[in-house]
Amino acid sequence: MTEDTDITLPRPPVVVIRAAKPHDLPELNAMIAALALHHGDASAMTPEKLERDLFGPLPWITALVADGGEGLIGYAILVPLYRADEGKRGMDLHHLYVRDGQRGNGIGQHLVARARELARQSGCDYLSVSAATGNFAAHRFYEHMDFVPRPVTGMRYMQSLS
Repeated sequence: MTEDTDITLPRPPVVVIRAAKPHDLPELNAMIAALALHHGDASAMTPEKLERDLFGPLPWITALVADGGEGLIGYAILVPLYRADEGKRGMDLHHLYVRDGQRGNGIGQHLVARARELARQSGCDYLSVSAATGNFAAHRFYEHMDFVPRPVTGMRYMQSLS
């Protein structure tokens, strides 16, 4: 004779994808620094710069965050684009990041889906993203999310304005 017992497994946290809020700035700044470090770079971002660019008089970027209830576990930053020759608006998925230990749980997919929805609501015709040439995991991820690879041609030039 066997006895039925109820086994309660821990439930994964509910993750909410939402627009960043001013109180998110320190955690968002820390994740931007973590992504820069992952790519071998140092971040010059500060919560003050984020506040200026997200909530200042001339908002420059949009940030979505993945809120796990006890802190942020990922983010996406979106920047508007424009193709003047085609008269098309676009949105660049400038950053996509999910914290270590949270990757592989679908959070990146949810962030991309929300970014796509936000771009559509903003009247955009396309969503673009780039990944480093050797970042094959990112290539596979974006192709899985129905992004189509496009070759980059030409040079990009910059001039400091300060």
